[in-house]
Amino acid sequence: MTPRFDAIGLVVSDMAASVAFYRRLGFAFPAGAEGQPHAEAALPGGSRLLLDTEENVRSFHPGWRPPAGGGRASLALLCDGPDEVDAAYAEMVAAGHRGELRPWDAFWGQRYAVLNDPDGNGVDLFAPLPSAAPQ
Repeated sequence: MTPRFDAIGLVVSDMAASVAFYRRLGFAFPAGAEGQPHAEAALPGGSRLLLDTEENVRSFHPGWRPPAGGGRASLALLCDGPDEVDAAYAEMVAAGHRGELRPWDAFWGQRYAVLNDPDGNGVDLFAPLPSAAPQ
């Protein structure tokens, strides 16, 4: 037996808000997904992002409760370049989504920023910084 990675699953409190958030970031949820208890978007390489409402999870796990405090998961999205990190962050914040960490040039060599989805899960935006020009 060899289990293999297939999907990332997030439990959401508001499917419509979550689908709208992830669609704005380029995830292709099918039409009508915002009204369903379970939604899936295909990811590059054949894996999937799965969203399930709290009510849907409780339908098969009655004792489930959302974790207290902030989100405990994050997704990392590679951008085409540092300017795209800035633009994506600005667009999402302008649309009313919560920015956790404004874009900055991280010491590990990336332009880096963090948004929060509607349930407080982190969504990291990053791109490699251009290499220093040879002297």
